[in-house]
Amino acid sequence: MKANVETTMKQNNALHLAQELLRLMASGAEASDIARLCSENLDWEIAGDTGALPWIGKKSGRTAIVDFINGLRSLTEPIAFEVHDILTGDKRSVILGSLATKLKRTGAIVKTDFAIVLTAANGEIIRFQMLEDSFAVSKWARG
Repeated sequence: MKANVETTMKQNNALHLAQELLRLMASGAEASDIARLCSENLDWEIAGDTGALPWIGKKSGRTAIVDFINGLRSLTEPIAFEVHDILTGDKRSVILGSLATKLKRTGAIVKTDFAIVLTAANGEIIRFQMLEDSFAVSKWARG
């Protein structure tokens, strides 16, 4: 019985972090406040064309999520962001959804499905990985 309680607590922790990340992002919270959910040694990855947007690629540390949020807010305008489901295991939550975003400098809009994989340990996010249609995002960003 103890193992089941521990597993449930871990799952709830990963789920709580995913929900809190989404809540803070939607509320327009300061990037530094959102970054507090993450480990100082955060492992960051958004696969794709690393020259297309400043947050694409592999990075480390809380500055990765701060740079992502600040860049996203300064370069783009959200059109739609829908969470379809959050799947949770012992150490991970996977946020599944779709989004539409406008690039401010061109007015171009990209639509893509996404999966954000969050890995949690010790009450914080230690890994952030976003999977999306990287070809469409690159084409959109490069105009």
